[in-house]
Amino acid sequence: MDGRVAGRLSADAVVVGGGPNGLVAAIALADAGWEVLLLEANDTVGGAVRTAEVTAPGFRTDLFSAFYPLAAASPVIRDLHLEAHGLRWEHAPRVVTHVFPDGSATTMERDAEATAAHLESQAAGDGEAWLAMLEQWSRLRDPLLDALFSPFPPVRAGLSLGRQLGSRGLLDFARLAVLPARRLGEEQFAGPGPRALITGNAMHSDLPPDAAGSGLFGWLLTMLGQDVGFPVPSGGAQSLADALRSRFEAAGGTVRTGARVASVDVRGGRAVGVRLTDGERVAARRAVLADVDAPSLFTQLVGTEHLPASYVDALARFQWDHPTLKVNWAVDGPVPWRSPEAVGAGTVHLGVDDNGFVDHSAAMSTGRVSTAPFVLLGQMTTADPSRSPAGTESVWAYSHLSHSLAHDDEALAASTEAMRRVMEEAAPGVRDMVLAEHVQRPGDIEAANSNLVGGAINSGTAHLHQQLVFRPATGLGRPETPVAGLFLASASAHPGGGVHGACGWNAARAALGSEKAVRRRLARTAWSRLLG
Repeated sequence: MDGRVAGRLSADAVVVGGGPNGLVAAIALADAGWEVLLLEANDTVGGAVRTAEVTAPGFRTDLFSAFYPLAAASPVIRDLHLEAHGLRWEHAPRVVTHVFPDGSATTMERDAEATAAHLESQAAGDGEAWLAMLEQWSRLRDPLLDALFSPFPPVRAGLSLGRQLGSRGLLDFARLAVLPARRLGEEQFAGPGPRALITGNAMHSDLPPDAAGSGLFGWLLTMLGQDVGFPVPSGGAQSLADALRSRFEAAGGTVRTGARVASVDVRGGRAVGVRLTDGERVAARRAVLADVDAPSLFTQLVGTEHLPASYVDALARFQWDHPTLKVNWAVDGPVPWRSPEAVGAGTVHLGVDDNGFVDHSAAMSTGRVSTAPFVLLGQMTTADPSRSPAGTESVWAYSHLSHSLAHDDEALAASTEAMRRVMEEAAPGVRDMVLAEHVQRPGDIEAANSNLVGGAINSGTAHLHQQLVFRPATGLGRPETPVAGLFLASASAHPGGGVHGACGWNAARAALGSEKAVRRRLARTAWSRLLG
């Protein structure tokens, strides 16, 4: 790219941030024929999709996100054919297992009938209830995902979903959408196993088990797990980011890493380019798209003087999701689980029973160290043998904390030790097998990725008061911003966190507008089914 405006570098669009949303936005614009420059502050693209050797040589660790059911199911990412750019999905023999404190466990097998048989063996009727829930998911899957990943309001996908459900079904689904995960499990299942699977998956977000909307999140992630699994990119999460970069460059786009944006240039109420920290300016002839968390974008890069006072006030109420504490281990052999069901599971939930979910959430809400934390664990070599030397295991575990503890060294040390203890109780002797340990505190997570403010990995809470038209601030729930030509392409926008690319696609779609020539060009690409 050598476009120049008044002696400085220019492009049709400048995309700030090379996370998955920024990369997807850049691909869509390049596919539409725009000249696109993507600027990434770090030396590597990927944002929260990155891999490094941080424990011991030969042990590859996903630094942030690791399992990708949303990416595998997303129409935004799926139709980009990233396999032509080096992406290959791997699956663990089992999708996810919940290990209870007493050593009992419930597992989701790759095969739905096998999962149902396992659940039926634990509580009569639960196998049939599981298959009934999966049948409901199968009917709603495509229109629901299209609605979820479309610009708000999702008119065409919403109508399709309404036709599938009918009037009574629509009311039932609306109730599901606001149902707490704990209540959903109680209504649907007799035994604690499937209830724990739903609630544990809900708590991949910052939604507590009794919160409105947690049932929908838990149901969605659980059904995706049974449908597409919890796949991982072969070689590490970075492979997904690298495939997206390759796809973008194949479409004619340009990536510059190590290029941190200091500000968005605004003239006459319109974004006209960006300024880098080294003083260089890049002009944007058509649009600036920002894969940047909303508070940082508007208060630091844009400046509140360019925003309506009402929008500044709304941003002041922006709520972050809970900080994350993550521990990475290089383990000299398979994890010695007490529960056979945990063997072969890529994702393992542990540390709590049904009431323990509530106790852990209460600790986060009240600013206490959770002495019995809910822990999410990944057995990465089980999912992908390339992650560590033969006969070993690359393992990570994370838990969420109260905001008040994010920079409290004593509390963080106590929380880390509680996670180690939960792991040792579930797998006696594993401490002695640890070759190396690497801890990522909330401050470390933010230092590695400035969008993950305070260790918040979802760019804002998933609670209902900051979803849809309330994300990132009260408005229309769309990527357009109060600054003309500037579009929010990060997970701070609808539909929020998760590696699905929808926030980036929605921003690109808004930037492209409704020009017939653009629509004709995109109709011949992977984006055709998303042009509603």
